Amino acid sequence: MKPLDRFFEITARGSTLGTEVRGGVVTFIAMAYIIVLNPIILSGSADVTGSRLDFAQVSATTSLAAGVMTILFGLIARLPFAFAAGLGINSFLATTVVGSVTWAEAMGLVVINGLIIVLLAVTGLRRLVFDAVPMQLKLAITAGIGLFILFIGLVDAGFISSTGLPSPPVGLGSEGLGSISTIPTVVFVVTLLFTAVLVARKVRGGILIGLVSGTVLAAAIEAIWHLGPATEKPGGWSLSVPTLSGSPFALPDLSLVGAFSMDSFARIGVLSAVMLVFTLVFTNFFDAMGTLTGLSREAGLADERGTFPRLRSALLVEGAGAVVGGATSSSSNTVFIESGAGVEEGARTGLANLVTGVLFLAAMFVSPLASIVPTEVAAAALVIVGVLMAAQLRHIDLSEFTVALPVVLTVTVMPFSFSIANGIGVGFISWVVMRTATGRARDVSPLLWVVAAGFAVYFARTPVESLIGA
Repeated sequence: MKPLDRFFEITARGSTLGTEVRGGVVTFIAMAYIIVLNPIILSGSADVTGSRLDFAQVSATTSLAAGVMTILFGLIARLPFAFAAGLGINSFLATTVVGSVTWAEAMGLVVINGLIIVLLAVTGLRRLVFDAVPMQLKLAITAGIGLFILFIGLVDAGFISSTGLPSPPVGLGSEGLGSISTIPTVVFVVTLLFTAVLVARKVRGGILIGLVSGTVLAAAIEAIWHLGPATEKPGGWSLSVPTLSGSPFALPDLSLVGAFSMDSFARIGVLSAVMLVFTLVFTNFFDAMGTLTGLSREAGLADERGTFPRLRSALLVEGAGAVVGGATSSSSNTVFIESGAGVEEGARTGLANLVTGVLFLAAMFVSPLASIVPTEVAAAALVIVGVLMAAQLRHIDLSEFTVALPVVLTVTVMPFSFSIANGIGVGFISWVVMRTATGRARDVSPLLWVVAAGFAVYFARTPVESLIGA
């Protein structure tokens, strides 16, 4: 065992083999909900041609990509930070990107995004850009994505919906009538409250336990009342019906591996495609850097400047996660904050990642079991994750208006406009304008000016494209 100890520096970091194995298992339990949640998000939206991704196929590739990247990161960076499809980017793909392109083209954009991130890491520009963005905006982006995810969860559960009126645009319950009127929505509420209690009590794998418990409740209700799908019966389940026919085990269908395309530039134009990639890079970029920094501090591996062992290798592998995610149609894979559960259990080395990665690969064979989770139950997990991300607002001092305006705009525009891109862009532009107008132009990095200018073009892309076309 000495070569293993030396390679992963187990003893040097104050850990043991048993602790690393236990930490890897705990991390998997804390993250396993993504095997269900990611395919629900991605398969729930039709692309520009009306096509949808298959739930079972996405579940299988979600496990595959997570397993491969987690093991790769453990071997190269030798840190206990596991990978999986990032929440936020998958929602952006499902709610925004595929409204203009096909799913294959959307995943091609994710691959390009990953290649750019790898290039930024190799050249050192990634750290320069990260340092140029004020901490307030970094935290606001995370919080805004959290509220966006929360809003999606509430809508998916039927807890709020469009009223079809100019005012108010949304309301409580089905069709915005002001009342909870369906059993599936009640299941969402029960699952949400139960999961919230588990998370509040810091129960290991609380989100996963909540998903499993909510699914058992939903399956029991379906067996008794036979609600069926909402497309056939009013008050039924919105997407997946919680029933299982046949064996819960099956060989993974990996048909989505390699099913990406670079034809988006021809479909929507170079400028629109570039701006979508720009948004993906930004979302991927700041989510990963913030998570890596936070986890390394939690593990006691970061120095006073926030750097940690093999930082360059970690950034390179993290960028490769986006490439692998796009190439497998599972969305960009990135470091998961839930790795903190394993870190709290004592994991300090990449050996824990090997354990987590192997468990993810084994999960490919139970994708039929994952398909019985109804959207209403998964929506509860979305709300919980959204709240955890939005809680980053506690670290921002909003007493100064030049900070408060960009932060609040970033956080609110994302869910209100149903676009992560809009929130980031409004926040960056307003930050540059407010700082400049109040005599603090020197505080604004030249790189931030470039980013803000890019977003200004993004918001004016329709007339710009018309001018270019003319």
